[in-house]
Amino acid sequence: MCNDVILKMTKIEKSFPGVKALKGVDLTLRAGEVHCIMGENGAGKSTLIKCLTGVYQMDAGEVMLNGEEVRPQSVTEAMKLGISSVYQEVNLCPNLTVAENIFIGRQPMRAGVFVDLPKMNKLSQKALEKFNLDIDVTRSLDSYPIAIQQMVAIARAVDVSAKVLIFDEPTSSLDRGEVERLFDIMRRLKAEGMAIVFISHFLDQVYEISDRITVLRNGAFIGEHLASELSRIDLVTQMVGKEFDKIANLQKATPKEGRKVIIQADNISVDTSIHNVDLSLSEGEVLGFAGLLGSGRSETARALFGLDKVSNGSVSIRGKAMNLNSPVVAIKNRIAFCPEDRKRDGIVADLTIRENIVLALQGRMGMFKFISRKKQEELANRYIKLLGIVTPDAEKKIGELSGGNQQKVILARWLATEPDALILDEPTRGIDVGAKAEIIKLTLELCEKGMAVAFISSELEEVVKLSNNVVIMRDHKKVAQLCEAEIDHDRILQTIAGGEEACVS
Repeated sequence: MCNDVILKMTKIEKSFPGVKALKGVDLTLRAGEVHCIMGENGAGKSTLIKCLTGVYQMDAGEVMLNGEEVRPQSVTEAMKLGISSVYQEVNLCPNLTVAENIFIGRQPMRAGVFVDLPKMNKLSQKALEKFNLDIDVTRSLDSYPIAIQQMVAIARAVDVSAKVLIFDEPTSSLDRGEVERLFDIMRRLKAEGMAIVFISHFLDQVYEISDRITVLRNGAFIGEHLASELSRIDLVTQMVGKEFDKIANLQKATPKEGRKVIIQADNISVDTSIHNVDLSLSEGEVLGFAGLLGSGRSETARALFGLDKVSNGSVSIRGKAMNLNSPVVAIKNRIAFCPEDRKRDGIVADLTIRENIVLALQGRMGMFKFISRKKQEELANRYIKLLGIVTPDAEKKIGELSGGNQQKVILARWLATEPDALILDEPTRGIDVGAKAEIIKLTLELCEKGMAVAFISSELEEVVKLSNNVVIMRDHKKVAQLCEAEIDHDRILQTIAGGEEACVS
């Protein structure tokens, strides 16, 4: 392993409207090293990589490549500098041949006019030989399986990059044998002196392949460590962090005796996203979900709301077996869901607060049972007051509100349907601490009134503080469940990190 610094990013900052995505982040890449960037959703990993590869232009900071300052203005410019990326989703052209994909934008030419196909095919075969891949490069890319397509993407990236190669979640769609093959390639490239960035949510893989780890949290640089000197539990602790003061005095709900089970999931699986998950959600309880990004928390929530089809196992609502094949079925059975990405899956930015609040209720009633304007205004004004939504009136566009107030409007939308069970996926992400405390307080009040709540949060202190039971997820599976007195911050961390697993209750 060499210590020569190839690339150094210093004090990188990047802001978007209402969000400071990067707050003075540092990253140092060395020749012959695999450097992993770790952090939960919203930590800034993707934004940092996009600043490096020219997708985004950073607001402040410096990038030094082999001792010279660079500031790529596009992906093409970054590639010319020797910085390439390979993503989870193969970002090539499936209808073109393998050779055409490897040489997109840089085809060998004859007489400066015609593409030299024989030469391009020969060079493509040579590029693939480095990875012991013997395939027909004249066939279309989509005629090969995903694993082969990804190898082609890697071959292209390596062929145009001599300095830095970035792997962004490359193993998510690969089986174990394919992962081993990829890691062999990474080790070979490392031995040749390339600096490699590896982004993954699989802890086992991070420790198997990485030499060094940089941790980001909430857009800030937390630390850089040699992988051999950073324990798994310390890594998880740095990723999760602590932000507990504002909810320290809140008391979790006390489930009543004889409460009814609202949702029962038995041995459910969803293709490759979750495997054999059991859980039970009852009236007046908070069922917390703990685990890192990609562990299966959000995927379980989506399955319980009918967004993702259950491929194995069964789901019952109030004791009745249910085919949750769409959100419409869930809504009609009084199940509500606040999604993780409120901007993409939650709000309709150009609609008013009033219109956003009545969406789910109108959906449950059907298109032929119109909610009168007067009723809409009554509902909107009621929840604006109840949730303390900061707005001059209900006719303000939701896209003009702060993140915390947008989150409250989404909550209002589902509360207006009077649900029996409410699934909250990262309801406090990206909002200020005061708004977090208000949403957590509201969640506890709803439980005291008998509502069943599934609560997913990357802020472990929130899960510990609210939950009557905690499901711990790792690698798409439920690995433990803690009840009441068993719920402990350190015990959850230990289980997430892959240490001694708690008994499944």
